[in-house]
Amino acid sequence: MVLWRFRHDMPFAAAINVGGRRDVPQNARERFEDAAVLFEEAQRILKAKKRDIERELTTSERANVTDSLAALEKTMTAEHFELEQFDAAHAKADKAVAEHLGRWRKGEMREYAESIGIAVAVALLLRAFVVEAFKIPSGSMIPTLMIGDHIFVNKLSYGPLVPWTNSRLWNHLPPSRGDVMVFKFPEKLEQDFIKRTIAIPGDTLEAVDGRPIINGWLVPHCYVGAYKVEGHTADLYVEYLEEKSYFTLFETKPDDRPCTSAEDCGAGTMCKAGVGGGMIQGPFYVREGEAWVMGDNRNNSHDSRSWRSGMGAGVPFENIKGRAMFVWMSLGQSGLAWDRLFVNVMGRPTLPGLKDPVLQTALDKCLSNRPPAQQTTPPPAKKPAVPR
Repeated sequence: MVLWRFRHDMPFAAAINVGGRRDVPQNARERFEDAAVLFEEAQRILKAKKRDIERELTTSERANVTDSLAALEKTMTAEHFELEQFDAAHAKADKAVAEHLGRWRKGEMREYAESIGIAVAVALLLRAFVVEAFKIPSGSMIPTLMIGDHIFVNKLSYGPLVPWTNSRLWNHLPPSRGDVMVFKFPEKLEQDFIKRTIAIPGDTLEAVDGRPIINGWLVPHCYVGAYKVEGHTADLYVEYLEEKSYFTLFETKPDDRPCTSAEDCGAGTMCKAGVGGGMIQGPFYVREGEAWVMGDNRNNSHDSRSWRSGMGAGVPFENIKGRAMFVWMSLGQSGLAWDRLFVNVMGRPTLPGLKDPVLQTALDKCLSNRPPAQQTTPPPAKKPAVPR
């Protein structure tokens, strides 16, 4: 509002068009805008109230209004702007409209109320069907999303939910593997969660030390380095899933020995000797109408692996709100985090905070050495004999 009030006094204001013109003197720009509003309002009244005007105004009164408006329009669209002629025409038109069309003009309070009502209605519609803002309250997606990040979520990605129903206007489901999405927590619907989609209907999902295995295929990864977060150090990786590359964080470093197949692992909590070791979760079978999710902060995420008292569960499609877009504001412990502004959640992984040149070099190397597409896509799903 302050910027709008002083818009004509700001630097470079002379280079900005006012009603399509750049030759309007600075001290007359506000009057020129008022004249444009007056002209549009009068034309709207003449069109909407045509029958009432013909019945209640004399021919000379109608001519007075139309002639004064025509004269005003002529001065506003003239090849060379003449300030004195414009001011005279503006004053005459303002008087004619007030005298003859005043009974059909809206009051100032009504104008404000209608404008506010329209703005609120548009905002509610946009929030319900197009874009909604969310704040990140926890560290389950660090470092992709930091505590205090404010993001926009695209509600059109999977088809917007019709309010107070479980129906969508159109259906773009299931979400793609690797999508960061916001959804209603299945065990507490009034609470919103944000996680990354890892498995889709038909997939068999396992996790070894937090690393996902989809249909017996270990998701490829690349070690970036030691990353300091919230007063301690964790191991930072880049994971490759289909066309997406994204951060994953492990406070307990996974066993990086090869474990390329779920069939290599025994029935206990450790893989067989020689093919890697670690704690196994699953296997879980992803049913139709749901997606399984994991947080990027793999050791600090309440996600599909631990729901239903540790038995695991997916996100029903009707719970999905939309896909994350970008960070529009971020408030850290020291105030506004400028480096987080406009970070694309689904884009190239970006290190938050002060850039560590060693980590940045390792990250660039991981991204430049990304495996080809055929090596980052899970094999076709095979339905297990006894789905869980």
